[in-house]
Amino acid sequence: MRKILSLFFAMLIFCVATAQEHKNNPDSNHGNRFGQLGTILPTPNEYRTASGAPGPKYWQQRCDYDITCELDEPNRRLTGKETITYFNNSPDVLTYVWLQLDENEHSTTNNSGYQSSNFMPKTITESDIQRFSGKIDKDKEYGFNITRVADNAGKLLTYTINKTMMRVELPQALKPGQQFIFKVDWNYNIIERTKYGGRGGYEYFPEDGNDLYTMTQWYPRLCVYSDFQGWQNHQFVGSGEFALTFGNFKVAMTVPADHVVLSTGQGQNYAQVLTPAQMARWQKAQTATDVTEIVTLDEAKAREAKKETQKKTWIFKADMVRDFAWGSSRKFIWDAMPAMVSGKKVMCMSGYGKEAYNLYRKFSTKAVAHTIKSYSKFTIPYPYPVAQSLEAANGMEYPMICFNFGRCEKDGTYSEGTKNGMLGVVIHEVGHNFFPMIINSDERQWTWMDEGLNSFCEYLTEELWDNKFPVGKGPAYKIVDYMKLPKTNWNQ
Repeated sequence: MRKILSLFFAMLIFCVATAQEHKNNPDSNHGNRFGQLGTILPTPNEYRTASGAPGPKYWQQRCDYDITCELDEPNRRLTGKETITYFNNSPDVLTYVWLQLDENEHSTTNNSGYQSSNFMPKTITESDIQRFSGKIDKDKEYGFNITRVADNAGKLLTYTINKTMMRVELPQALKPGQQFIFKVDWNYNIIERTKYGGRGGYEYFPEDGNDLYTMTQWYPRLCVYSDFQGWQNHQFVGSGEFALTFGNFKVAMTVPADHVVLSTGQGQNYAQVLTPAQMARWQKAQTATDVTEIVTLDEAKAREAKKETQKKTWIFKADMVRDFAWGSSRKFIWDAMPAMVSGKKVMCMSGYGKEAYNLYRKFSTKAVAHTIKSYSKFTIPYPYPVAQSLEAANGMEYPMICFNFGRCEKDGTYSEGTKNGMLGVVIHEVGHNFFPMIINSDERQWTWMDEGLNSFCEYLTEELWDNKFPVGKGPAYKIVDYMKLPKTNWNQ
């Protein structure tokens, strides 16, 4: 009997040990991704039910921004001032707040460079060597230069910068139901994105001597404070994304007078920054049944050839969004058409240079409209008044705006593969408005939540666009290999 018991306990220990082995996914912090969630989910409470739905005392913080900034194109530098109004809707007393300084990923003084610690590619360029060594540009320092942090009365506040994060000490405790207003002044040198990487920056076009700016993760942003995590103050590592606090934005961008600005939100002063002809086209586009050019190809070419030294200020507002991004260039052609979603008009728009004209003029805005209508049927109605796609040789999403690739050959032609790739990325990035921009999942913790859900809806939307579309995602058999990857290897 003693031998039987010994054998039983030995087998039990073996089974437990075997069950804890993660041979199929050794780098995962939660075992098999196809296993049941079980005890991984937090204990239900008054804030969140066992199903994950909001509980009777659920709350979210809110943060409003009033930002003014100026683009210094000759020096490729952005200078900004922001007034932040932070609402403490939590039941907790707060003595400090955390902000994200994502531009510090490019800094040699405020970041350790650990986000570049990956496998060296088989072939490398001079730019790669500079990036690996932490030396991007000998003549410039990159990353945020915080020049002032003060309360609404102008009294300076104590703050600490830790790589890509900044903690601001509150002058007095912020109690539940109270709000705190403070100001941050900052500037930074804009990175050459296509050469050195990064979410935002500028791309230089040597053929006509102009830049195209994609201004993303460009201002100090409040971190999420939640009931289940407290402050989400993880460092930005270059590829991982984020969750952010929802709020209202008013942003004024001063740029060269011949630039066109496309942005999160709705333009507030088009009558002042557009020509009379462009304003008439914008008004016509409000009820058009097809895509209308607001800024034409000929106008863009003319601006490229003659650069202005004067400046104009474009003003945009956006309500209840978690982030704000914009693009600026004299190269932009701008077109638009309305789409109806649940009885509400959404202005679908695109911005692109002449290098992408034959592709984007024909497909982009129609793909934007198709995407928001399709996703609205599969998920929830699109809540925002604007959805737009900008061609910028990359793919990345923000509320109401995304940046995508898709350029033609020098003679204006394009392959079927380029067209389908462009359509796929436009649908995917516009689809990210739903996951994570509206749902607000935290990709630094749960990448699969927005990439997985979005990719499945992308597949459905591509099938509706063209039932012969060469879909690369969606059906289970096409995502199994992706799901099996170790968590550290997932590509955002």
